[in-house]
Amino acid sequence: MLKIFNTLTKKKEKFIPIDAGKIKIYVCGVTVYDLCHLGHARTFIVFDSIIRYLRHCGYQVDYVRNITDIDDKIIKRAYENNETTEHLTNRMIQEMHLDLDALNILRPNYEPKVTEHIDIIIKFICLLISKKHAYTAPNGDIMFSVKTMRNYGVLSHKKNPPEIHDNILKISNIKKNPMDDFVLWKKTTSNNKPGEPCWPSPWGDGRPGWHIECSAMNYSIFGNQIDIHGGGSDLIFPHHDNEIAQSVCANETSYANIWMHSGLLLLNYEKMSKSLNNFFTIRDVLKHYDPETIRYFLMSSHYRSQLKYNDNNLKSAQTSLKRLYIALRDTNPTIQPNGGEYFISKFISKMNDDFNTPEAYSVLFDIAHRLNNLKVKGHALTQGMAATLKYLANIIGLLYQNPEIFLKQITSKHNKNCHFEKIQKLIQCREVARKNNQWELADSIRKKLTVMGITLEDGPTGITKWHFK
Repeated sequence: MLKIFNTLTKKKEKFIPIDAGKIKIYVCGVTVYDLCHLGHARTFIVFDSIIRYLRHCGYQVDYVRNITDIDDKIIKRAYENNETTEHLTNRMIQEMHLDLDALNILRPNYEPKVTEHIDIIIKFICLLISKKHAYTAPNGDIMFSVKTMRNYGVLSHKKNPPEIHDNILKISNIKKNPMDDFVLWKKTTSNNKPGEPCWPSPWGDGRPGWHIECSAMNYSIFGNQIDIHGGGSDLIFPHHDNEIAQSVCANETSYANIWMHSGLLLLNYEKMSKSLNNFFTIRDVLKHYDPETIRYFLMSSHYRSQLKYNDNNLKSAQTSLKRLYIALRDTNPTIQPNGGEYFISKFISKMNDDFNTPEAYSVLFDIAHRLNNLKVKGHALTQGMAATLKYLANIIGLLYQNPEIFLKQITSKHNKNCHFEKIQKLIQCREVARKNNQWELADSIRKKLTVMGITLEDGPTGITKWHFK
């Protein structure tokens, strides 16, 4: 049976979905004011591998990953760029999809934007006010009253001594704790930048705070309760603690049955973060390493563990991946897996133990070792064992390329991934051509990309995904 470590209880628990055979999972997404960095990629690859595995196990997985498209950082960057916030966020969303598609990250079932859910957010805040969990601050902002949440901080276990609250209440006529209460709605003031987005509300024009967004969007799609809520471990406090407070107080029920958090990606012994100016964008790294090596590297430690970014670790990941592809060389893995039942059982056992990809990797290498021995002997099970290796690796999004193409690209001095920006520009030009019904131009661009080893998948909604052959 699948067991998952629950950040809420600090232990592994048997996973039992709310509805048999179905899983509702929400993962906090990106604030789209700049290119995604490798820390974002780590979180999204972790949950991509988890969702792939859950679907392999037969679950119907409804996956939501939100987009924060209104925020102080977005407003500041748009102002600096002399562009609208809408133009900035739409541009960055397109770039985000290009980067995540390159890493073979499946797109979520739903990708809600904050700006498309303002009405729902306002209703959610009204509900909190009606239940005495929120109040109007002197400056007109709507604040959540942390004091009204009995076990606030239950996820991070950062609880405030009750005497702090008591002292504040004695000297204040309104129920608030300025040290801990957080903003639900930011009222527009004369200090706002010209053209700064705002929306009408019962409390005046303004915009939502960060934490309320996820509670409201989650509720609008899934209702009161979900199976799994995920994100990076840096979101445990205050974001996820505040989400729990809002949702539990509004709906008077539990929120997420299981909380999952990916470990931080470290650069120079600090978390990879834009706020610390301590990061490499996905695009930076794709100039030097192929997408599958990056994916392999980001899953090479247990998802809850911290992972150090450096060239040696990436080179080691590429070498490991090369060993697996060498084992697949000169085989036909398109046939049915055969002769690897023991390995399949062992792989499933490792993944059922809180998605232990490093241990699952070790199973892949055991198969590769066995496969190499079979190839030397010319054994009849060679092709079936190769199919087993590819089958299991595919479950977590690996070994999806032709072995010869992969091995050629990583040994070439002119690695095709060094032309990543050219690939992106061609894809964007093709999307524009398709929108303008310039089909000959779109077809010619597709042919150019095919020659470069790129496969395009045009979805029914007009979204194009791409990956290396």
